[in-house]
Amino acid sequence: QWFKEAKFGMMIHFGLYSLLAGEWKGKRTDIIAEWAQSCFQIPIKEYEKLMDAFNPVFFNADEWCDLAVSAGMKYIVVTTKHHEGFALFDSKVDDYNVMHTPFKRDIIKELSIACRKRGLKFGIYYSQELDWHEEHGGGYTATIPCDGVSWDNSWDFPNRSKKDFSICFEKKILPQIKEIMTNYGEISFVWFDVPMTLTEEQSRIIYD
Repeated sequence: QWFKEAKFGMMIHFGLYSLLAGEWKGKRTDIIAEWAQSCFQIPIKEYEKLMDAFNPVFFNADEWCDLAVSAGMKYIVVTTKHHEGFALFDSKVDDYNVMHTPFKRDIIKELSIACRKRGLKFGIYYSQELDWHEEHGGGYTATIPCDGVSWDNSWDFPNRSKKDFSICFEKKILPQIKEIMTNYGEISFVWFDVPMTLTEEQSRIIYD
């Protein structure tokens, strides 16, 4: 009911891909920038180097939330982890996160606190299937077109016959969802994305 009444909110896409802004080694993508790793088939070892440059020193959660309030917004939803597999929160499950960059600050925590101070509902986006940082990340069964070369990481891990999404699900996906849902106060809503390899049973586990 509150979501229907709110009508207006802010969806924030933020991650390592923000540094690339859709460009890689002189080439530019015409698609959405968060798909850059797949579009350019950037190997994990190269893409991980972006962590050394991720230092958004002008990030200010209070300013972002003040902007939302002044525009009449009622909620904010932010990417906690997009398909690239990099988390903007302090994850104890996987080191591929913001705390292992020069920034060393939990962006999700700061935004959640800033939202509550202003009465904004706080929501999160989490890529619960695709994870290009993992060999067993999902999407390898998909045949429909995507915004890159493939839904899964087929450039680092081309042998799809050996992929088993349940490994990634148990090792990283589900534990990180538990972290998000327990460490950041009230989560008003969750935006999950592109369930294809994900089974109905796994979806139910997430829901429960």
